[in-house]
Amino acid sequence: MKGACFLLAFNLFVLASSFAFAYDPSPLQDFCVAIKDANNGVFVNGKLCKDPKFATANDFFFSGLNLPKNTSNSVGSVVTPVNVDQIPGLNTLGISLARIDYAPNGGLNPPHTHPRATEILVVLEGELNVGFVTSSPNNRLIAKTLHPGDVFVFPIGLIRFQQNVGKTNAVAVAGLSSQNPGVITIANAVFGSNPPIKADVLSRAFQLSNEIVKYLQSRF
Repeated sequence: MKGACFLLAFNLFVLASSFAFAYDPSPLQDFCVAIKDANNGVFVNGKLCKDPKFATANDFFFSGLNLPKNTSNSVGSVVTPVNVDQIPGLNTLGISLARIDYAPNGGLNPPHTHPRATEILVVLEGELNVGFVTSSPNNRLIAKTLHPGDVFVFPIGLIRFQQNVGKTNAVAVAGLSSQNPGVITIANAVFGSNPPIKADVLSRAFQLSNEIVKYLQSRF
């Protein structure tokens, strides 16, 4: 009986630990402003930390998120991140955000994933079709058309996208549950890796000819 209780407790501990380490850790201090100078900081959670007595308001500040971006690129969208690299004071706090600008008539934030964060998106302007795909074996698409004031949640790690389906510019702001959520854009990662993935690997995976795969790799 004692052995069974110990095994149950151990399993619960492992389960709890997996949840605890799945997200940014909780801070054990008021803040830990990130710095790059190895001679004047302590390494914590991927960043060096400034001595708290030298922290200033600018360590917790970012300006310009109201400014529209030029979306005349191949996908018709621009992401303006506000994470620990833009606001050093976000270090260890487990949050970040981003502004996304979309060109009219199809501007796309292409299929991608944030490996370290759940995302919550609010539409400020325009009309967006958004969605994410559930994991195997179902790979079910969950999608919806959003309008200003609408909010949509993308679960951590799942592939998601947003596309402007209106005739005017669209703008959204996303909140993310990590100071540095990371981003993997699927097409860029698959066809634009360095060095490239072998064409025969991709041709079999995507059921395409080697020639088409090599063409797609040349585009990235």
